[in-house]
Amino acid sequence: MKQFISRRSFIKAAGAATALTAVSVGAPAAFAEETNCFFGDKADVTILYTNDVHTYIDKKSPELTYAAIAALKKSYQDAGKDVLLVDAGDHIQGTAYGSMDEGASIIQLMNAAGYDVATPGNHEFDYGMARAKEAMAEADFPYLSSNWVNLPLGNRVLPDVKYFTIGGRVIAFVGITTPETFTKSTPAYFMDKSQKRYIYDILGGDDGQKLYKAVQKSIDKAKLLADYVIGLGHLGVDPSSSPWTSREVIQHTSGLDAFIDGHSHTKMECEWVKDLSGKAVALTQTGSYFANVGEMTIKTDGSIATRLISSYEGSDSVVEGIQTAWVASVDDMLGEKIAASEINFYVTDPETGNRRIRTAETNLGDFVADGIYIYFNEVEQLHCDIAIMNGGGIRADVNAGYWTFKTCKQVSPFGNVACLMSVTGKQIQDALEFAARFAGTEKENGGFLHVAGASYEIHADIPNTVQTDEKNVWIGSATGTPRVQNVKIYNKASGTYEPLDESKTYALAGMNYTLRNLGDGFAMFDGAELIKDYVSEDYLVMSTYAMTFGGVDAEGLPHLTTANSPLADYPGYLLNYEDPYGAGRISIL
Repeated sequence: MKQFISRRSFIKAAGAATALTAVSVGAPAAFAEETNCFFGDKADVTILYTNDVHTYIDKKSPELTYAAIAALKKSYQDAGKDVLLVDAGDHIQGTAYGSMDEGASIIQLMNAAGYDVATPGNHEFDYGMARAKEAMAEADFPYLSSNWVNLPLGNRVLPDVKYFTIGGRVIAFVGITTPETFTKSTPAYFMDKSQKRYIYDILGGDDGQKLYKAVQKSIDKAKLLADYVIGLGHLGVDPSSSPWTSREVIQHTSGLDAFIDGHSHTKMECEWVKDLSGKAVALTQTGSYFANVGEMTIKTDGSIATRLISSYEGSDSVVEGIQTAWVASVDDMLGEKIAASEINFYVTDPETGNRRIRTAETNLGDFVADGIYIYFNEVEQLHCDIAIMNGGGIRADVNAGYWTFKTCKQVSPFGNVACLMSVTGKQIQDALEFAARFAGTEKENGGFLHVAGASYEIHADIPNTVQTDEKNVWIGSATGTPRVQNVKIYNKASGTYEPLDESKTYALAGMNYTLRNLGDGFAMFDGAELIKDYVSEDYLVMSTYAMTFGGVDAEGLPHLTTANSPLADYPGYLLNYEDPYGAGRISIL
């Protein structure tokens, strides 16, 4: 067995080493031309904005990086223009370049690039509450949130408004955080040590009213001093995020002039959304992964113009130096070849390009779940009946070619650890039912469960009756006919799949995010008996599985095919990595 790298040892070793759309404030929603709105003799103000960068910093010019954006900002300053640089969240997590030092180098890059203000996204909390606060404190710029509150103290955790006097105007930003953070990060991080009581809340409400009221209060505060009020939110526009989308916040408040958004990874140059008073508000988002940087200009005539910039050839030498050194450190530590594959493994649907991993089975979902299953059964030599993996924890397609530790880190970047628990068949049924509650709809679900050592059917025509609270955390079994039926568990002794017995006890493996920390809302496992915890990080579990394959070539690299998997020796085990849609473990009917 190869010796693996822990995050702590790595950190110690590494050593810290377009199209233009012009819009006018208050113009009709369908308006597409510039209109004058006089605010006095003022100078243009440019706001550069990013969102959902997710630590994709290893791009090459003229693709965007922090070095390019720093140079872009400086080019405005050198021309004597007024410019601000802001971010709408999800910047310290996503790839190995974020997770290997828990976002410290990303914050360093943002500091060097000259960011002026940011709002936290849900993934800013992925390394734990303590680290989230540390990372925000390491920033030279303020973080804002109008709706993240400390419940015992009864106050906001962060400032809600930041004012800038620039271009002869006062411009205020109002920070807004998605209430989905509870389930799309880790609910336990927002609780006390007993996991019985929330000590932090991100105000939302079943009907969105808590969110709208918090935002309106901050808008009203900002308008006392500001000429312009801009929402800097991580909310998104996906229907699955309703009633907490950016569109809904605009529609249920008044006083915003523009809204810079994130979370849904939507490329949105500018969309008019009418607020509660009937005024049109400019809503914009750049997409994700540095595909674009946004440019919003508040013009001297009072109009607002936005455009998305997809490339820039300039580069700030200081930022580039930090960036290059950190990328090289991570690549050096994680660049060892561990396997070879002629198969493409998918998060996305190869036919549509849509993110399938959160709605249905894929071969990569099977592979990751199988890795957990094998780790406990073969490496730890512990009995494991079934392994589960949430779709939201599987982050990247893997094309045919060589696999490295970095490959596995890109797929599983969160630093979650595998654990094994004793659960009832009823808890397994509840988990699968909860995971399938959106199946057959357009809603993505990061909690959609991929399985190893099991199979199940989802009857999408049966209404979902799972009980959840306002934070989408499970609180009770389905009250009607289950959508999930015909659940079967693989019996290693007989080589057959046998019906789930709800009264029986099973050994269930997965990541602590789902099984212990209520991640994605899986509260049905709360209090289950722990068999073994903290065996290995997610990417190392996946790496170990890849390295156990047969078919070793002249380079000594195992080949990732169905026939070479150690699970091929399990009689009757459902296994087919060559099919992008998996081995048929999950049937959606």
